[in-house]
Amino acid sequence: MSFQQGLSGLNAASKGLDVIGHNIANANTTGMKSSRAEFAELYASSLSSAGGTGSGIGVTVNNVSQQFSQGNLGITGNDLDLAINGSGFFVVHMPDGSSAYTRAGMFTLDENGYVVTSDGAKLQGKVTDPVTGTVSVGDLSLPTGKGVAGKQTTAVTAELNLDTATPIAASTTPPTPVTTYGTSLNVYDSQGAAIPVGLYFSKTAANTWNVYADYPQGSTGTGTLGAPIGAVTFDAYGALNTTTPSPLTLTGVQVITDATPPFNITLDLSTMTQDAKAFTVTNLTQDGQAPGQLTGIAISDDGNILARFSNGATQSAGQVQLANFRNVQGLEPISGTYWKQTFSSGTPVVSNPGAGNFGSIRSGALEDSNVDLTAELVNMMTAQRAYQANAQTIKTQDQVMSTLVNLR
Repeated sequence: MSFQQGLSGLNAASKGLDVIGHNIANANTTGMKSSRAEFAELYASSLSSAGGTGSGIGVTVNNVSQQFSQGNLGITGNDLDLAINGSGFFVVHMPDGSSAYTRAGMFTLDENGYVVTSDGAKLQGKVTDPVTGTVSVGDLSLPTGKGVAGKQTTAVTAELNLDTATPIAASTTPPTPVTTYGTSLNVYDSQGAAIPVGLYFSKTAANTWNVYADYPQGSTGTGTLGAPIGAVTFDAYGALNTTTPSPLTLTGVQVITDATPPFNITLDLSTMTQDAKAFTVTNLTQDGQAPGQLTGIAISDDGNILARFSNGATQSAGQVQLANFRNVQGLEPISGTYWKQTFSSGTPVVSNPGAGNFGSIRSGALEDSNVDLTAELVNMMTAQRAYQANAQTIKTQDQVMSTLVNLR
């Protein structure tokens, strides 16, 4: 008599239940991918079985395959929670120095500003040096402590319109004050100290205006409004014709405390116009900045990390990169919702999110487990019935053997 078939069926059903139980237990585990037990029949190899006359000897679990289908994305609102919408894995360096791959994007900052998992594994990507601008691959970090230094202004750009109907300043009684048509902004020295600058325009003839600038020059705080820094003329269509001199320059700008040496600033008025409408300033920019501290981050779909600072500046802090494999089924799952590279998986291909067949990054979201709880419960009932049926075949074999033993 043979109990082999029933016994193999019990073992296979038990292993299948183990897989189903593991899936159900991780139904709420972020980035978890469900597994499936795959069964294969067993046959004894012998000459007498040729031609299909041999009977099978049971079943075995041929493979436990991982199902890498996309899980649902749940919105969290945390900037460092990252989800992959599509294929790919986050690359992390484990505390022991080895590389691992994960879909669980629950990242935080450690005491040194590195982007890490709850296990202390460091997220990998392109790292931008804030000083030199060079890019390398390594541990991603955020400038949480040092912030950004002040930057000296070198250029001011003003986009505005002067009213062509404005009378010549000297023709009115009293003469129109120089400061009637103007605007102001802050520029910055090399230490990031703010220096107020006023820009004013006074009409001297048809299509001709003098340009004045008022700013401090050293410890006395003496302004420079007395003499124009130049003049602008317009053509018959209201477009800027010339600036004299070209370009216009703010010379000797210096913070009142004399903490930094005087410097010059180029004034760009190339987009200004003169039309028959009210004096309007539509844009006023300068390229300097005050010192600032990190106030937040934003991570784009292509993995670029932009740091936002209290002075309004933004700075690239790096770029998250993803890895993918020719055979993801060959990856070895390990504790912590990580996978390890194996010979079967092949070597990883690393690229930017959204490039080629790589998925995109969704900041402020996490990928849920792809376990279908309803299907797993149905599978569990089916596996339970299979276990009971195999136990019944063993019971029947026992009854048959008992009958043979008791023959008289």
